[in-house]
Amino acid sequence: MALIRIAQAQINTTVGDFSGNLAKIIDVMEKARNQDADIVTFPELSVCGYPPEDLLLKRDFLEDNLRAIEHLKQHVKDIVVVAGYADYCDGNVYNAAAILQNQKLAGTYHKVELPNYGVFDEKRYFQKGSEFFVFELNQIVLAMTICEDIWIEGGVVEQSVQTNNIDIVLNISASPFHAGKLESRLEMADRFAHKAKATVCFNNLVAGQDELVFDGGSFVMNPDGNLKARAKRFQEELLIADVQIDRDDKSLKNPETDASGKVFITLDSHALHEKRKFPGTVADEYGRLDEIYHALILGTRDYVRKNGFKKVVIGLSGGIDSALTAAIAVGALGPENVVGVTMPSQYTSDETLSDAELLAKKLDIQLIKVPIQDIYKSYLDAMKDILRYKKHGITHENIQARIRGNILMALSNQFGWLVLTTGNKSETAVGYCTLYGDMAGGFAVIKDIPKTLVFELSEYINKSWGREVIPESTIKRPPSAELRPDQKDEDSLPPYTMLDGILESYVEEDKAPDEIIHEGFDPEIVRDVIRMVNLNEYKRRQAPPGVKITPKAFGKDRRLPITNRFLGNVIF
Repeated sequence: MALIRIAQAQINTTVGDFSGNLAKIIDVMEKARNQDADIVTFPELSVCGYPPEDLLLKRDFLEDNLRAIEHLKQHVKDIVVVAGYADYCDGNVYNAAAILQNQKLAGTYHKVELPNYGVFDEKRYFQKGSEFFVFELNQIVLAMTICEDIWIEGGVVEQSVQTNNIDIVLNISASPFHAGKLESRLEMADRFAHKAKATVCFNNLVAGQDELVFDGGSFVMNPDGNLKARAKRFQEELLIADVQIDRDDKSLKNPETDASGKVFITLDSHALHEKRKFPGTVADEYGRLDEIYHALILGTRDYVRKNGFKKVVIGLSGGIDSALTAAIAVGALGPENVVGVTMPSQYTSDETLSDAELLAKKLDIQLIKVPIQDIYKSYLDAMKDILRYKKHGITHENIQARIRGNILMALSNQFGWLVLTTGNKSETAVGYCTLYGDMAGGFAVIKDIPKTLVFELSEYINKSWGREVIPESTIKRPPSAELRPDQKDEDSLPPYTMLDGILESYVEEDKAPDEIIHEGFDPEIVRDVIRMVNLNEYKRRQAPPGVKITPKAFGKDRRLPITNRFLGNVIF
């Protein structure tokens, strides 16, 4: 029987902040050592932050990586440290894990499986590793892996683990969130642990980085697929667990005669102190709306703070989208750092104006009122000779939206506030939004939230906060842009329950038009929706980033040409 105490540092790092990331790594390493951990792991590319993207093409960035590892090495004593970084050697760049002990670099593992789908572009930056890395500590055999290495069923890493009698598989990850992703991770780890007959230690990043959220949820899974320990999600945590291994049925292969390309090292053993036992605790799991809400909070907070802003400003229309955005901003930043602006026109109803004021009161945020009737009239007067033959239409509606965008950006310039836009995924998909108007801003909080989910989250917030935060009248009122008399969204769009179903099939599942029609949707509506989606790629390309929630968000997940005449098989 052998015993090892493993600490997994679920930390929040920032891309390019070498000094800040190192300070956090060293601090958490000391905490792990004070808890008598034998080994502490840190997430994928934790030294430089994830994902660094084209910073990896800069030689000085890569050299800073190496200097950071040299600096970290000097602080490692009486514990084994595994830290993710970008290794740069012989003109090649690798997604790597440094294994450090006693102020030395004991070994380096290069990630073998490089994902190149969805939000991942690793083959653009990294060379593929070729060696299977194994080390022995406390008479226990551990294999080093990085994220995708254990996702590929039947892959070279899985085969190497199965044929090398591994006790524990360490996996440092930066696995991005989308709703339901944790279940996929657990299924993957269960499969891998059963096949490898090994304990899997999955150490995930927790952070917001541009459009991505990394939700943590690090865990230790036994060979039988049962969870021994799991960290909380959406927050930093040092997960510690004692893992006991029965070595009777294990035998190490001679690395010098092994043809698998294995690197094998033996690290100095540590005596496990008996001060405190860490059998492992399993954190409670979030429900669907819980995890989406917390992802929005983390993504918004990190984007605002990591980009140097303190306060945000939001245009409050009295509608549900701006209300949800404001509530999330308050949850992420506190009411003192959120400013609402109501900009009524002659088309703004008394109900929506009073709801905007009521929302600000319920959220306890500052509210600024800037009427736009006179500004709008001055626009029309200035262009009366040009617009005189045009009746009130989309031009006049967009002028109002752009006036509001100008006001919000003026406040941003004057006070240094970040403008949060309020458009949802349904509107963004079909172009029911105005460039340089309601799309103007620095961060789109609910960009990946379909309209039907906007309603669900609004109800959820009122329930979870224990009081009515978003006015019930806002939730019940039919959605309207209020840019012309008696306007309703359904004047221009199908009912959102129908629209979101079509969008899910077309955008997220990449189904062909005929497949969507066969699901029972009206053929003419399907054609109209697909036409709107295809024609508005140019708008989405100019939209601010927003938190990724669904399996396929607009942006990195879905990259289509703007100039594109392919409209699908509906044209035949």
